[in-house]
Amino acid sequence: MSVPVSYRFGPFLLDTAAYRLTRDGHVVSISPKIIDLLLYLAARRSTLVSKEELFKALWPDVAVTDNALTQAVSEARQALGDDPSNPTYIQTVARRGYRFVAPVEREETFTESTAHVPAATEAQDGTARTAASIGVLGFANVSGDPELGWLSSGIAETVTNDLRATGSFRIVDRVRVVEAERRVGADLPALRAALHLDLVVVGSFQTAGGRLRIMARVVNASTGEAMADAKADGSLAEVFDLQDRIVSQFAASLGTATGDLTSARHYRETSSLAAYQAFTEGRVRLESLDAAQVAGAIADFERAIALDPRYASAHVGLGNARFWQYEMSRARNQPEGDLLARAIDHVRRAIELERELAEAHATLAFLLVSAGRAAEALAEARRAVALEPRYWGNQFRLAHAAWGEERLQALARAVELYPDFPFAHFEAGMVHIARGRLDRAESVLREGTIVQDRQADLKQRYPAKGLHWLLGLVRLGRGDPREALREFEREIASGTGQLYAPEFSMNAHDGAGFAHLRAGDPHAAARCFGCALELFPEHARSLLGLGAALRAGGDAASADAAFERASAAIDALRLGGRSAEAALAEALLHSVLGRADSAVAGLDALLERQDAAFTGWTVPIEPLFEPLQSDPGFQRVLSRLADRAR
Repeated sequence: MSVPVSYRFGPFLLDTAAYRLTRDGHVVSISPKIIDLLLYLAARRSTLVSKEELFKALWPDVAVTDNALTQAVSEARQALGDDPSNPTYIQTVARRGYRFVAPVEREETFTESTAHVPAATEAQDGTARTAASIGVLGFANVSGDPELGWLSSGIAETVTNDLRATGSFRIVDRVRVVEAERRVGADLPALRAALHLDLVVVGSFQTAGGRLRIMARVVNASTGEAMADAKADGSLAEVFDLQDRIVSQFAASLGTATGDLTSARHYRETSSLAAYQAFTEGRVRLESLDAAQVAGAIADFERAIALDPRYASAHVGLGNARFWQYEMSRARNQPEGDLLARAIDHVRRAIELERELAEAHATLAFLLVSAGRAAEALAEARRAVALEPRYWGNQFRLAHAAWGEERLQALARAVELYPDFPFAHFEAGMVHIARGRLDRAESVLREGTIVQDRQADLKQRYPAKGLHWLLGLVRLGRGDPREALREFEREIASGTGQLYAPEFSMNAHDGAGFAHLRAGDPHAAARCFGCALELFPEHARSLLGLGAALRAGGDAASADAAFERASAAIDALRLGGRSAEAALAEALLHSVLGRADSAVAGLDALLERQDAAFTGWTVPIEPLFEPLQSDPGFQRVLSRLADRAR
């Protein structure tokens, strides 16, 4: 029998059940990949572990460079406060591998005779300190009614949310469970290994004469032992109450605390099964981030609202869908601002209907960030987390609205709750870049690219783009154009069909152009900037890069024409209400034309803006600012930017 264990060394406890590292009882903020590394080394204390073995253990079936492992070990040492020249924990054996050298105490987290699930205790940040992880499998459609097949995932999703509302478990996101089921089937050991599960919910439903019966069981993922059984019967219209009853029966059997789940959820579900079906189908479309699915999602949410105008969650879904429409135009000089305004109105309507709906406040926060209303966005995000702190999406939206250390802490909580969310690494990288910590940014982004690449052919909730582009820009900023170019090419090769993908592809073409310029090939650079402009014509930074490439290639007249077009694009940005982007682009124009004082003055003015704390976060790695690196005024700008990111 496989039993979860913990490893204690020095002041640290590495807990496999909770999947976290603590120091003197306080959670240490590190990524899941670093936890995997520490677990592997601590379990083999005093044994030399080769690099090849670590590659196979940490990145199975994924090709990564030696630098990825070096960065991971460096991050682990930073978390432990370890000195590589005089190691207490991780010793490097030159050209061979690593050895964990500290004394390690191995402790069992629970035994086979354990008859209950430990209730969660709450940390000051609202996250669970110790809680069993639980995943809900799809419910089997025993009746085989194809018109009700969608209930298989619908019931599982609602049971998942109800379990989250009890506050007694660490919830594994449903999309992660679905993907694991697709890969390994219902084999409990395989699911446990893939998802770090302690408990699994399995169940079925059947219908007859308008009646619905739901049956479910909680199973110990290690032993296969049934720990709780539940059954609920009623009409189809009572489906939400039936699901609540299932979870209440689980809680009673497991000895975990729960109250009235309807009250705990803080909001009213629809009484219309058809509205719920339409909402569920719209949500699935939207979460794929497939641009081709957005119109269908809008139709689904509108159908749900037509069936039940007071269905607050459907109004949130429609707001999200309109927002994604707006985001498709985001990289244009004049995006479709009316779509953003409509999206905000839809979500405000949801809050009018259900003031305690955390998802509505979190979504409004996300939209308000794009509208440049930073203070309102942060207040809404904090409200969402106060209402529902254990949902990873609320923590991520708080991170998106926040900056500096508050963002990093919220991202750590989001990743703890949903380890396979690669875009969290992107947003953490933003903070480290603004701080001037390019080494730390690179480490975080490398791990994000690995998660992103692993998901490339898998169905995931909120798949990510952009990580290879940002990693490439960091590598370029650290003086490595060859590796930067490889990262840009990886971003371009990932395609343009997904939401945000065209924008990041454009960015990657720009990055490749700057890498070629750095390598002394202006003609290749000009071709890259041309590819970027095919995706988004009259984009200011692409035009500035093109001008720089043409000038370096000896075509002064064409370069001047490109700079004139860039100046017109900057004016268009201002007319489109994008004054911050216009100010940054104008500073880039001044820099490339040799007007250092004007560039620095423009950046100083940009940092005075109050609409978003993270304005200008790319400044430390913008290639066109390279001529300013020795300018004292530019160094003061970098210092101000770093201070804002604390």
